[in-house]
Amino acid sequence: MPMFSRIRESKPDVVNKVIAIPGDITLPNLGLSDENKKILEKLNVVFHCAATLRLESNLKDAVLMNTVGTKTVLDMAKTLRNLVAFIHLSTAFCHVDQEELCEHVYESPYNPHDVIKLVNWLDEKSLKLITSKIIEPHPNTYTFSKRLAETLVDEAFLNLPCAIARPSIVTPSWSEPLPGWVDNLNGPVGLIVGAGKGVIRSMHCNANFHAEVIPVDLAINALISIAYKVGTTIEKTKKIPVFNITQSGVMPITWGEVLEKGKSVAYDYPFEGAIWYPDGDIRSSKFVHNLFVLFFHIIPAYFIDFLMVIFHQKRFMVRLQKRISDGLEVLQYFTTREWIFHNTNLLTLWNEMSKKDRLIFSIDFFNINEMEYIKNIILGARQYCMKEKLSSLERARRHQKMLYIVHCIAIYTFYLFMLHLLISNFQGASYMLHYAAEIRHFFTFVEK
Repeated sequence: MPMFSRIRESKPDVVNKVIAIPGDITLPNLGLSDENKKILEKLNVVFHCAATLRLESNLKDAVLMNTVGTKTVLDMAKTLRNLVAFIHLSTAFCHVDQEELCEHVYESPYNPHDVIKLVNWLDEKSLKLITSKIIEPHPNTYTFSKRLAETLVDEAFLNLPCAIARPSIVTPSWSEPLPGWVDNLNGPVGLIVGAGKGVIRSMHCNANFHAEVIPVDLAINALISIAYKVGTTIEKTKKIPVFNITQSGVMPITWGEVLEKGKSVAYDYPFEGAIWYPDGDIRSSKFVHNLFVLFFHIIPAYFIDFLMVIFHQKRFMVRLQKRISDGLEVLQYFTTREWIFHNTNLLTLWNEMSKKDRLIFSIDFFNINEMEYIKNIILGARQYCMKEKLSSLERARRHQKMLYIVHCIAIYTFYLFMLHLLISNFQGASYMLHYAAEIRHFFTFVEK
């Protein structure tokens, strides 16, 4: 894989130190064999990152993966004699009801053990009926189940050297293992690809709100640094250490700024096979956004599928737009709201690190060039997710120029058509007013 190319060149033997073992966090004892359990006896540090990232998961799946899975890993960790640090990966959005999120564990609305019993007892149909009520005020089962998991880790702090790490929206890498490295279309990357392909034309978002994102390599460096901090702390703290891995107050950039900078870069590095010129926008008004979705998402999707039927091809556009619409609906909760994340513990950790450690495990937001980073994200999405080679850029640019011409023709035709309707209706209204005046004059004459 490309992500291991740099380490293979610099330290080819280091990969031999990595031992991958099969397991499943939804199974008792993680589904580990007796032989693999012996390997765990030598563990010093545990990073619990396994979770379902599907925001639209049903309640049972989310709780089993994110909450029960955390309990299972904690139970396993309690058997490790040489454990010095257990780092639980949470999310900065697991307490959406807190507009200002401090670095401590908040009380959960429900006892996680009771919720676990509930999802195991009720059938899927019954759970679906009560899900929205149970997860309030959370917008989805992901943030709800991660909140419950934090409570479990907090309970285990008495017997384990634990810490909780809360990254914000994780984005492609800044430099490690490769600039722009990403292996999935979750979150912002899916939006960038969809917009770059001309499929996403509008998004409900407040342009003035802070874009709370964190490059994945900086988040990983923070996790490693937190583990070192926990593992080398002699006197245990009274409360579990919590680190908000966010750039609030450090690198202030709004969604509107991200869009404008992203557009200027995307035009120079277009995606292959775009179906329309990438000229989408963000809109703070839900009503205006829905209008644009109707005219630029739904109607074109049905038109393209109609053409597919005529040419005896498989329809796909309406189905694709349905998936995009569902995905946007989930994400737009976070782009139309704003939170303040306190990250004092993270910044203190950074200040305590030596110069050498800062170079190796950088979590310095100030070193990030925004334009260069956005370029890396787009090129990373092109190469690693869409498997589009850099050699295809020139062809994609020519295709984009052609789409721009078609786009301009379509837009001007649409405006002329609307102007024609307006003028026609105006003339019709003028005739009606004229005849209405004559009729009124006639009745006035009759009365006389």
